[in-house]
Amino acid sequence: MELNGEYRIPAEREKVWSMLNDPDVLRDCIPGCQELEGSPEEGFAATVKLKIGPVSATFKGEVTLTNVNAPESYTIVGEGKGGVAGFASGGADVSLAEDGAETVLTYAVNAKVGGKLAQLGSRMIKSTSDKLAKQFFDCFAEKASA
Repeated sequence: MELNGEYRIPAEREKVWSMLNDPDVLRDCIPGCQELEGSPEEGFAATVKLKIGPVSATFKGEVTLTNVNAPESYTIVGEGKGGVAGFASGGADVSLAEDGAETVLTYAVNAKVGGKLAQLGSRMIKSTSDKLAKQFFDCFAEKASA
């Protein structure tokens, strides 16, 4: 499954880059995030509780950052397991472009899901993913403009 998006963030690129690598900001903005630990250099471990359609689960996962080109881009690679609900794995290419005093963040995700999640169908998963991304970026933009 592929997901793409673009968001305009009201802050300079250096600030956005720093915030994208800050576990406290990420913990506050990731919907359902209960725990997030780690660093950009070593990777992050997270626990996230989500409801996707009729499936509710707590996912434990890890992500690492590769192809880091500060403050312009990186690739996030990760995997999360939600017990009987299933799993999700994949990667996302994230890039930041300056546009005056704002930053345009674009992402391209390639993900695989299995278990009960895979039975929900790609339209429901995409719809939920879009909603979760909007929640994350609304929170992130609010923090960035503060």
